[in-house]
Amino acid sequence: MNTPNEATRTAVPPTAAPSLAVFLRQNMREYGILIALVVIMVFFQIITGGVLFRPVNLTNLVLQNSFVVIMALGMLLVIVAGHIDLSVGSIVAIIGAVAAVMMVNYKIDPWTTSLVCLILGGAIGAAQGYWIAYHHIPAFIVTLAGMLVFRGLTLWLLGGMNIGPFPAEFQKLSTGFLPDLFDMGGLHSTSLILTIAIPALLVYLSWRGRKLNESHGIEVEPFAFFITRNAVLVAVMLALGYQLSTYKGFPNILVIMGVLIAFYTFVTTRTTIGRRIYALGGNEKATRLSGINTERLSFYTFINMGVLAAFAGLIVAARLNSSTPKAGNGFELDVIAACFIGGASTTGGVGKITGAVVGAFIMGVLNNGMSIMGLGIDFQQMVKGMVLLAAVVFDLYNKQKG
Repeated sequence: MNTPNEATRTAVPPTAAPSLAVFLRQNMREYGILIALVVIMVFFQIITGGVLFRPVNLTNLVLQNSFVVIMALGMLLVIVAGHIDLSVGSIVAIIGAVAAVMMVNYKIDPWTTSLVCLILGGAIGAAQGYWIAYHHIPAFIVTLAGMLVFRGLTLWLLGGMNIGPFPAEFQKLSTGFLPDLFDMGGLHSTSLILTIAIPALLVYLSWRGRKLNESHGIEVEPFAFFITRNAVLVAVMLALGYQLSTYKGFPNILVIMGVLIAFYTFVTTRTTIGRRIYALGGNEKATRLSGINTERLSFYTFINMGVLAAFAGLIVAARLNSSTPKAGNGFELDVIAACFIGGASTTGGVGKITGAVVGAFIMGVLNNGMSIMGLGIDFQQMVKGMVLLAAVVFDLYNKQKG
């Protein structure tokens, strides 16, 4: 006969994994977007005669879309919390202008300038978040006002002119590459090592997470799907990493972007504040009644968005090697579209970091592929609009079906 203590120590029986068909049906939104990215990339690889996957084009794809990915990390949290931010494109512009004035006109070093710009971005986010969180003014109105105000400030600060060039040290933020540790005869050694090490680490963490869930009786994906998913992930990462290693290696911004993605994935899935943000977007009243300070949570999401938008502004300025009044035009649309295409719900409470990243790369591949094909900006805008509409319709269909 078991004593109470022995009964307490009894292992939790593992939950049987659902069938593959049931699992795919339950997770169609998440994996459907990954399949869509693969299909789009294969399509443009064929239609462009193999140009899309060339090392130089893959490098350009990363450099051209890094700022969208980085801003999408912050925008996802804003959308999950039940808000929206229309001012990010103008924040990119004003931060680039401030950086240009400090470094070019006043000869302030890039490190000090970057720190000041990030603090300024956080202050802008706090200023907007204050009215949204504590005075309950709709985020759409506050950030629309911010979009106009900061665009006007950019025009005033730059006097309608471009300012540049920037110091070479600052340009490396967006155009620099990892140093090569040793000669491997045409291959970038540092990037090749990371190409092997990172997929191995991801597979280990995925396996560890699966075993941990099983030990707690949490439902896991079918084993065959788990193996297939990781095999495909490793194959894609090895192929893309090798291609980049044959050119100049990994861009600095790719490494920074990877670290940020890992950090925000951890925050949203493993921390209390991450779970509270999802609860806030799912049901604000219930979250507030449970004792959580919902105003402070909303405030924090806008500060975070401001900092990431400021960082994106530095990246864009470094890439262009000048600050221009038109910088950031339309960026807010690409960032918001990336989040919705990646599975974020228009009503808040739903969305994943990986989905936002995939959505950003779908937008990036569409832009890049259509540019290679020589299609005009008018056609590109129409295609992106239809893709966004299709993603939202698909999301609503899944909700009604569920």
